[in-house]
Amino acid sequence: MLGAWAQTVRPVPVLSSRVIDETGTLTAVQSQAIAAKLAALEKQTGAQMVVLMVSTTAPEDIAVYAQRVGDTWKVGRKDVGDGLLLVVAKQDRKIRIEVAKTLEGAIPDLLASRVISETIALRFKQGDFVGGVDAGVDQLSGLIRGEQLPAPHSAQRNGSGFQWMDLAVFLFFASAIAGSMARRAFGTRVGSTLIGVACGVVVFYVTKTWWLALLASFAGLLMTLISSFSRVGAGSANAGSYSGGGTGGWSGSDNGGGFSSGGGGNFGGGGASGGW
Repeated sequence: MLGAWAQTVRPVPVLSSRVIDETGTLTAVQSQAIAAKLAALEKQTGAQMVVLMVSTTAPEDIAVYAQRVGDTWKVGRKDVGDGLLLVVAKQDRKIRIEVAKTLEGAIPDLLASRVISETIALRFKQGDFVGGVDAGVDQLSGLIRGEQLPAPHSAQRNGSGFQWMDLAVFLFFASAIAGSMARRAFGTRVGSTLIGVACGVVVFYVTKTWWLALLASFAGLLMTLISSFSRVGAGSANAGSYSGGGTGGWSGSDNGGGFSSGGGGNFGGGGASGGW
């Protein structure tokens, strides 16, 4: 009998977005708008919040189901454990806020219960599911922003406001463009050396880290030399092929940065449940 019950447990959906609505309650535009808020929260604080809407969690209680989802998805940073789930079981008329360990100080059980009853459920009773989810996300995001969390790795900025991706883009494109001009003006060896030095100076100014500057200098020199040899060896036709390859690589990088779990988790039962 236990085996039959286990087989009927609702499966955990694939973590494909910050907002997963299996009930069709939210339109695509509404889901994207809420997901954009959650993306901004993660960029600013590092914490990950995911909204999941299902029809029912039966035969499990919503708290049990939400913890199982949290343990499976491992939302939040692995080294911090700052994840949060907002689970809505529409047919059951139940709401669950599941909080990972690190956020239990910012969102204790009592406060999570108040967010459900005074913000989310209040709007759900009026049939405003979009407004309830949106307001709940806003309130929970405000509480998370008030917590002193470690700075997000992907959003760490240096003195001049550069991000790591900015540096990568600079090295890839700027060295290729400037390298072409430097080679024509000073020759391949001198021009490549100048570009390498320039890359190192810029990266040192941004990061104040000498080994990164040396690495950037070597990368700029190498890229300029490779570009030069490619042009000499293959002619103008091959140069056109090289340009296309560079564009394709950047496009893949830009479009491949979809949402994924930070590998955290540590959902120990913190949070609250409620209904409407």
